Amino acid sequence: MSINDSKVSTARAISAFAIGTMFFFYAFVQRVSPSVMTSELMSEFSVGASGIGLLSGMYFYTYASIQLPVGLLVDRYGARRLLMLSAAFCALASLGFAASSTLWFASFFRALIGGLVAFAFVGTLAIAAEFFSRSRFAMLAGLLLATGMVGAIAGQAPLRLLVETVGWRNCFIILSIAAAMLAIASQLVIPKPKFEIKKTVINTSVSQQVKQVISNKQTLLCAVSGFGFAATMLSFGGLWAVPWLTTTKGFSQVDAGSVVSWLFVGVMVGSPAVGWVSDAMAKRKPVLITGITTCLITLLIIIHLPPSNAYLLGLLFFIHGLGTGCMVVLMGLSREWNKPSHSATALGFVNMGIVGSGAVMQPVIGTLLDTKWLGVQQNGARLYPDEAFTFAFQSLIGVLLIAVLCVLFIKESYCKQQH
Repeated sequence: MSINDSKVSTARAISAFAIGTMFFFYAFVQRVSPSVMTSELMSEFSVGASGIGLLSGMYFYTYASIQLPVGLLVDRYGARRLLMLSAAFCALASLGFAASSTLWFASFFRALIGGLVAFAFVGTLAIAAEFFSRSRFAMLAGLLLATGMVGAIAGQAPLRLLVETVGWRNCFIILSIAAAMLAIASQLVIPKPKFEIKKTVINTSVSQQVKQVISNKQTLLCAVSGFGFAATMLSFGGLWAVPWLTTTKGFSQVDAGSVVSWLFVGVMVGSPAVGWVSDAMAKRKPVLITGITTCLITLLIIIHLPPSNAYLLGLLFFIHGLGTGCMVVLMGLSREWNKPSHSATALGFVNMGIVGSGAVMQPVIGTLLDTKWLGVQQNGARLYPDEAFTFAFQSLIGVLLIAVLCVLFIKESYCKQQH
């Protein structure tokens, strides 16, 4: 694997990228964690689906809204210092969540965690762009996303077992310790940024940089497409699929988490593979069209014709994940349709659309569920009929249809810098 900067050894560059991927792994564990503790959180804070949707969505509100500032900061100061500081403060925020006694405090610390781990994805891609060759970027982005999916898997059945063993509060104490270790590793391993690149970026004003990125039609199409690609993964797989399977399909919490985990396995397998294929064939758009079509078809089957067999249902989740993994080429497109000096800002903007899907769709689905609630509760947690879930999940179908249209209008870059 070729390295861009001869002053940074291959081992140091790979180690730096590995630290960033581990932080992204951690971010995904935090991201999906409420999905396996919905009953505990509903009972603890005496709220329904809309309240849990809001609590879980707070992560995405701050994560998505801060992506542009994250990109600007990374373009100017590099990933090393920012990853270290964000991981250190995330350790404190996780402790705050563990100690929360009200929904308000829990939501505050959940939002703080989301804003802090927001540096993981863009920061790690900045490491890939700075210390590795351009021809490897989509594949490295795929590897990064795949590692995040491993985190999502760890945040399903394994995290549920941990919740049942030590309780949800102690889980977040453990997550706090993990973040502190990442902060130390970031400071020790990640190289300092190359000054000449950062100096060029600083000469461009913030307003000019943001305007150039946002006014680019291709960047906008990538961001909206990313919203559609990720909506099912982050809102369905990340929160509502487990309650749906346990309350209407007869699955246990652990079994439901295992089935849903196959969605993240699909993304984990698909994202580096399609990144490599896209780089090898020097095309982005065929991968996007195949992926978004796969997502739409499989979700329609899962919602309206779900098989009762857990293995077949898991297979559908897996295939949907393969389609979702195709969104990794949006990262390559966002770089190729923007100035190299604006790459992190463009990546942040597109990632804002991707993660924004969780911020929007998690509470939207929760609110739609509450409109169909029949007043049934169990141990303080609301139970919803299958019809309510089917009704709420139609919103995801609409989002995917919009994404299909956006993908059709994206221009092919042929994996070359177009700006």
